[in-house]
Amino acid sequence: MNRSTDFIPFAKPSTGPEEEEAAVRVIRSGWLTSGIEVKAFEKEFASYVGARHALAVNSATAGLHLALEALGIGPGDLVATTPYTFTATAEVIRYLGADPLFIDIEEESWNIDPLQFEKAVEEHRGKIKAVIPVHMGGHHCRMDEICRIAGKYGIRILEDAAHSFPVKTDKGYSGTIGDAGVYSFYANKTITTGEGGMVVTDSDELAKRISVMRLHGIDRDVWNRYTAKGGSWRYAVVEAGFKYNMTDIAAAIGREQLKKAESFYKSRKEIAEKYNRELEGLDFVTLPPHAEYHSWHLYILRIDPAKLDIDRDRFIECLGEEGIGTSVHYIPLHIMPYYSERYKLKPQDYPEALKKYGMSISLPVFPGMTADQTARVSDAVKRIGERHRRKTL
Repeated sequence: MNRSTDFIPFAKPSTGPEEEEAAVRVIRSGWLTSGIEVKAFEKEFASYVGARHALAVNSATAGLHLALEALGIGPGDLVATTPYTFTATAEVIRYLGADPLFIDIEEESWNIDPLQFEKAVEEHRGKIKAVIPVHMGGHHCRMDEICRIAGKYGIRILEDAAHSFPVKTDKGYSGTIGDAGVYSFYANKTITTGEGGMVVTDSDELAKRISVMRLHGIDRDVWNRYTAKGGSWRYAVVEAGFKYNMTDIAAAIGREQLKKAESFYKSRKEIAEKYNRELEGLDFVTLPPHAEYHSWHLYILRIDPAKLDIDRDRFIECLGEEGIGTSVHYIPLHIMPYYSERYKLKPQDYPEALKKYGMSISLPVFPGMTADQTARVSDAVKRIGERHRRKTL
């Protein structure tokens, strides 16, 4: 069978005429910033995940910052999280003058280890004010254990659900289980608005604070100020807030993407299952762990350097030479200069994160990826592995 040799990107947003028409509708309306589209998107998203409140923002980073601020995190506080995440998870802690306390990941996944979390809580008794579990790659964390520990010690929970929409667990949607959760709508996420995010919470108090702080600390949103009848120009600045609101153009796109979320999820899951079937049994790779709840935003394959005469980096180069885009998720934060220097961290301080980093490759997974493309990726992995199998005496 002849197969295409066109480059297969690591990720590709799945948009169509519906998103185009939604964006054009907003442009023609004469109202581009936060307005009725944002309000509708928030209502629809809240209904989708079963949250009391959903607040649209211009990035998941903004959402994490707003949620932590609303939770009262400040200077001198410790916030537990994983080093195996994008920098946004930890940098928002520093925005507030607090410090991240990294907890290593589990042996069986890329998620925070609840056992080590509990040990850290006992060691730093009273100092850890919040925990940010990251549902890495869309693999839902062991939230029952995290909630038990957090509840025991009075620690607030902010879920970094950037990767995990629309995972539904027996306790509710991933991202709705803690005090608050934050989703990402970046270009390569499970649904996209180009740039954007959503904070969800069942707390009226948190929602009120986030709503005010996301737009300069002003007590009225811009839509009401400019469209309400009588005295609409008056407003009060009640806090020194931020500029984190979502635009109507982004929200309109998001509303169309939300309608497709389940079909996108089904497509990613089917791709992951095809990879599993094709790559199962290869002794030089380890497949992602079986997970009951997983969005398959990422399909992370681990190669075994002991079985090959090339390392992970060279394996990625070989895939690139075959016309296949890949990525690495993530370079652990504890080996990044800012965190390692500020907190005097050594690479071996988090051995599981370091080990997985050196072995992990994220393969292409995106809705619209064809069976031919999935087969090309699988065949390339097999071919490269066999070509570079380590010779034994």
